[in-house]
Amino acid sequence: MALLSRMTPYVLVQNPQIERPVRLLLLLELCKLRGAVGCCGDKTLKVSNLENYDFSDTDICLMSAGGTISQKWSPKIGAQGCVVIDNSSAWRYDQEVPLIVPEVNADAITGFRKKNIIANPNCSTAQLVVALKPLHDFAKIKRVVVSTYQSVSGAGKEGMDELFTQTRAVFVADPISSKKFTKRIAFNVIPHIDSFMEDGYTKEEWKVLAETKKMLDPKIRVTCTAVRVPVFIGHSESVNIEFENEITADQARDILREAPGCLVIDKHEDGGYITPVECAGEDATYISRIREDATVENGLNIWVVSDNLRKGAALNAIQIAELLLNRGLIKPKKAA
Repeated sequence: MALLSRMTPYVLVQNPQIERPVRLLLLLELCKLRGAVGCCGDKTLKVSNLENYDFSDTDICLMSAGGTISQKWSPKIGAQGCVVIDNSSAWRYDQEVPLIVPEVNADAITGFRKKNIIANPNCSTAQLVVALKPLHDFAKIKRVVVSTYQSVSGAGKEGMDELFTQTRAVFVADPISSKKFTKRIAFNVIPHIDSFMEDGYTKEEWKVLAETKKMLDPKIRVTCTAVRVPVFIGHSESVNIEFENEITADQARDILREAPGCLVIDKHEDGGYITPVECAGEDATYISRIREDATVENGLNIWVVSDNLRKGAALNAIQIAELLLNRGLIKPKKAA
């Protein structure tokens, strides 16, 4: 397995418990890091140069280096027989590249052979479809209205640094500057993530729409408002769902309790729900505030929270790799 990532430390440190039945894990970075080493638990891993690395004897490449690098290198890596699991948006909307959340559409993974590339979804979409899938199977979803409350870690380390710096500046009365975000993020919310499109939606909102349709059902109508909030880790979503068939809140609660990847915390009392603070560092997609919507026939409201750096990124990529291996879709090319 090869790891080409701007979030190398997080991918390794946050997933040490996951067994990787592969012969070697390499950290592949640009030339300036050649010869460096990385660590994963008690293992020392060498850093190789991407420009001249031979992927022909590597099984899987976890690509999290951004869309530009992925567009250039993923086809080249795939052509050498190595399966690329890409975390950028570069391949998500390519009809020849499967977009996978293992709890949702594992069977679609067989389509990877066309290009040897598998796409990891947007962080907000990943947790959303984990919650929607079992409900869709039971009562068939017609329409979804989602408002996101996305943490600054979704914008990378620079986003987290800016929230920290601005928060400190507020308390000590220092001047506040905004570099990563379009407005001040400390003690504020920003209804703008990614670039604006011609119809007034942002690219982030469009991603949620397009990816939900691709993974779940192209007939589902989806609309989204994506908002950046002053939280370090953990995305939250307020989700309104309209179904074709009848479903009660009690039924939804029971269904979600049994669904893979879901953890229901839904008590009708003070604190009987999940927030981003509790979900940070956890693998599950948490669901709370399950209730019926009396304004539409067969409607529900739910609150969905997940660690965006785990299920929204690193964990889902590792789960895809494990799915490939567990189903025998690829086999290690060389023994350890």
